[in-house]
Amino acid sequence: MIVVNALVPVFGLIFLGWFLGARRIIPSDGGKTLGIITFKLFMPVLLFSGLARADLQQALSPLLLMLYYIPAALVFVGINLLMHRRLGRPSSMGLTASYSNNVLVGIPLVTVVLGVDSLVYLFAILAFHSLLLFSLQSLYNAFCSGNRDDSFDWRGLLASLANPLIIGLALGALVNLSGLVIPAPLWRIVEMLAAAALPMALLMLGISLAGYRLHLSGTLFLLTAAKLALFPLLVLAAGLLVPGLSGEARMVLVLMAACPTGVNVLAFPMGQDDVRIISSVIFLSTVAAALTLPVWLILLSF
Repeated sequence: MIVVNALVPVFGLIFLGWFLGARRIIPSDGGKTLGIITFKLFMPVLLFSGLARADLQQALSPLLLMLYYIPAALVFVGINLLMHRRLGRPSSMGLTASYSNNVLVGIPLVTVVLGVDSLVYLFAILAFHSLLLFSLQSLYNAFCSGNRDDSFDWRGLLASLANPLIIGLALGALVNLSGLVIPAPLWRIVEMLAAAALPMALLMLGISLAGYRLHLSGTLFLLTAAKLALFPLLVLAAGLLVPGLSGEARMVLVLMAACPTGVNVLAFPMGQDDVRIISSVIFLSTVAAALTLPVWLILLSF
């Protein structure tokens, strides 16, 4: 019952957003405007407020990063080796199986299940999420394409990092480490904006899913299984085998790994076929996560 109470609000809002988008109750222009407000204001403010007053000593742990990103790298490399052998060219399939939607799904999920204080672990992972995984993808594209004209896309990587979410995290960390005290009236504004972030993010995820179409294929099911089952299983195994991580931190890492594929993966397609597959994985993994996340929550409760 606890699992149901935790997940119904999250996926209920996603479904509501999908319904509003699919029935065109919210027009496409309106959805774009809401998306801009959500991702350039509400979510950055939420990340800022969470990190500004977090206990960073809990989160600034190399072990925490290793126990998430080593399994992520294994999934990335393993899937890419398999798909490169099939396709004979680089693709973003490994990124699709290892890049979680930790902003739109992870933050609401951890908040509802474990509370706001546990977000400090998520923020620590989120600070390096795009940097590390997008760098891996850029290196893979540059060195495995067989085209000498391809080089590491520094500009593209920096552009992907220079976004309001990263800026919100950086400013929150700066305020935290500097000891700067924000006046109470201004902090109240921050809290009000942050409170709008989670429901708006989930609604926007649902609205965006209304624009995707599901194209069934073996690759679709392989990538979805790797994302929702293999990746969190590796993170859980690493957390159990390597001592030094609290049960709360381990649970956050597993839930982050078990989140569906993030939409930013579409920044690295290699062709129309890749776009079709990745869009389908984003859609299917989000829908299937409503079934797989309860399983992970039950396993983590033992």
